[in-house]
Amino acid sequence: MRGRVSSAASSDLRIAFTASDRPEAMSARDSLKARYGSVPMDQADVIVALGGDGFMLETLHTVMDRRTPVFGMNRGSVGFLMNDYEEDNLIERLSGAGRAVIHPLQMDAWGETGQVQSGLAINEVSLLRQTRQSAKLRISVDDRVRLEELSCDGCLVATAAGSTAYNLSAHGPIIPLDSRVLALTPISAFRPRRWRGALLPHQAKVCFEILEPDKRPVSATADSFEVRRVSKVEVRERRDIALTMLFDAGRSFEERVLAEQFAS
Repeated sequence: MRGRVSSAASSDLRIAFTASDRPEAMSARDSLKARYGSVPMDQADVIVALGGDGFMLETLHTVMDRRTPVFGMNRGSVGFLMNDYEEDNLIERLSGAGRAVIHPLQMDAWGETGQVQSGLAINEVSLLRQTRQSAKLRISVDDRVRLEELSCDGCLVATAAGSTAYNLSAHGPIIPLDSRVLALTPISAFRPRRWRGALLPHQAKVCFEILEPDKRPVSATADSFEVRRVSKVEVRERRDIALTMLFDAGRSFEERVLAEQFAS
């Protein structure tokens, strides 16, 4: 989980700067490129992403195949996954940065015609009702039915990295990054009313079957990739894919997650 950017000690570190479409992010990118130089993303040792958490997720999806480490700096509205923005001493910050390695979820979603569409999620896979009618879901874990019928607005499976995002807003648990568990969290559960979700081993396969899909259509989303009117959704962790986020020394992702649990 932890480590250092070994190549960052060198002044020859190849950095790619990328920015969201916010004016302050683009301005920061231009200033940093002028000061430190820049290379294309496919030639970089490290990518510096300027924006908010949403843009950090976009950047991680962009480097999914190359696995290039990403150091985010906050030039957006939400910056839980980002470091503070500062132009000075960037090479030294990258040299001393700690690593947080995360593994995405794979979503396989069956549509009305039986066709399967797949997507990867760094934060969560979420199912949501599409109409005024509540969703009705049957939930299985490792091919064993654990909840015969959940009436709800939706349900999600979150990674540890995503546990402080939508999962937390849905009153799900905050998960330490090295815990090797996933959060299964209902969204506005109506029946069974007292079910608050579950913590699952990271290797668990979760299956959602949509009950009464014609009357109660449901969409499934892996981060920003959405499939409408699904009939079944399977979710599992892709341990073979490792994505690396970089954080300033002393401000590790693990420390942020721990501090969030004591936030008032």
